[in-house]
Parts: sequence; structure tokens; C-alpha cells
Amino acid sequence: MATPRKPAPAGNEGQLRVKKLALIGAGKLGEGLLSGLLGSQLIPPNRVEVTVAHADRADYLAEKYSVKAHTSNARAVAGADLVIIALKPQQVKGFLGEVRNKLRRDALLISAAASVSTSLIERQLGHAARVIRAMPNTPCLIRQGMTSLSAGRHATPQDVELAREIFTSMGRTVVVDEKHMDAITGLSASGPAYVYLIIESLAEGGVKMGLPRELSTELSAQTLLGASALVLETGEHPAKLKDVVTTPAGCTIDGLLELEEGGLRVTLIKAVVRAAERAKQLVEDHNT
Repeated sequence: MATPRKPAPAGNEGQLRVKKLALIGAGKLGEGLLSGLLGSQLIPPNRVEVTVAHADRADYLAEKYSVKAHTSNARAVAGADLVIIALKPQQVKGFLGEVRNKLRRDALLISAAASVSTSLIERQLGHAARVIRAMPNTPCLIRQGMTSLSAGRHATPQDVELAREIFTSMGRTVVVDEKHMDAITGLSASGPAYVYLIIESLAEGGVKMGLPRELSTELSAQTLLGASALVLETGEHPAKLKDVVTTPAGCTIDGLLELEEGGLRVTLIKAVVRAAERAKQLVEDHNT
């Protein structure tokens, strides 16, 4: 596994060596990718073409980002040397069938469609396509995301590096074997939902003890943000950092005992396992 890469600073002057980028599916995730790419100056708007389902959405994106935006996937991929797929998983096969004869054979495809394997894309295109699979999470929308990348059979190290440049503009990246993608889906892709539940629960605890809801939510969210940043910046094991907070006969140990009695640790582990198993099932469904 490659060393995680930290987010790139805004205003990065290095640009992608891409003549034309086609971004297929500029919904919430797709627009987040677009915003990160342009905001980090990785590619100028005049080299980007995006597609959406509705013309009014295309007009909005064209006006906001100064890119070409429309509803024709075939038109977008024509001549593109980089294609980013940000579609829903069930839309991918149809898209590949639609553009198979329009796509450059040497184009690099980066798929951010959950539970869609590189082998499926290669098989649907019918040639030795260069494919990278990406698993981002929703904090990418504010450039605090976590994206895992895996290379298909025909992708080169240079292709992987280009994908890292793109997703590093939206947070941290790691490169992994594709066999780990289901587990990653259950952990970092689904994980924000688990964290929101924890934030909500901590905030409710504050409200229970008399704190105003807005203040309690802010305290809860910033506490998780700061604790997470400390893990990443120090590289220390979470258990060691936990022990630093837990003074003998103090308040924290009583709270930890309640969490252990309530089964929080085991419940979170089981949540990751269950979500990963579901991701594996979806991969199998899409590959049939």
C-alpha cells in the first residue's frame, strides 16, 4: 500500500497533462470533483467537458464553472484522453455501451461509481482499457475527503499518479489492491454516516445536561474533528491518545465504561463488516 497523500494546497500551479477531460455525471459527487479540480488549478476550464441528465443543470454548471456542459455522453468523451465516471452504479453499463465506439482506445478512465469493478469496465469496453477505480467519500465536497484508488490490469504507474493528483485536491488518498475496496467502502465511504450518528448522540448528551442544542452540536463536531486530526498528525495509535485523556479516577474513565457496557466498540466493528458485505454483494450483482 502506498503512503497516504495529504491534501494539496489551494492554488497548486502544477497542471494535469490532459488535453481534454470528460466528467460524466456532474451530480453532487461529480460537481465536488469538478470544484476540486478547478479550484486547485489542476486543469483549466476550457479543457473540461461535463455531462448531466438535464439541460437546466448543464446551464448552471456552465455558468458557474465556465466549462462545456450538456447532456450528451458520446459528445463529451469524443477526443477525451481522460474520462471520469461519477455515475450511479446501475448507470455504468449503459454508459459504457453508449460510448464504446466513441471513446479513444488510449483514454484513461477513472471510475468513482461505487461497487463497479475495473474488470467490469474492461469487459464492457472490449479492449485493454486503462482503468482506475476510485472510492471517495462525501467530505471530498469540502476538500477533507478520503479516497482509495486501485488500478486495473492495463493501468500504468503514471495513470495511478495522475489519479492521485486529482483526488489529492479533495483530501487524502491511498493506493490499494482492488480486493480491499469492499472493506474500504464499508469503512471510509460509509463511515461519515456513522460519525454523524456519533456527533448527534454526543450532542444529545450535552442537551441532556443542559447545553443549548446549537452549542452542543458545535462542541461535538469540533471534538471529533480535532481528535481525528490529532490521530493523523501524530501517527499515534488511537488507544494511546485515549489513555492520555483518561486520567486515573477522572471523569473520562466513567464515560468509557458506559461506552464499553453499551457495546459501542463491537457495534461499530459490526457496522463496517455489514456494510462491506453489502458492498461485496453489489459488486457481484453489477458483474452479472
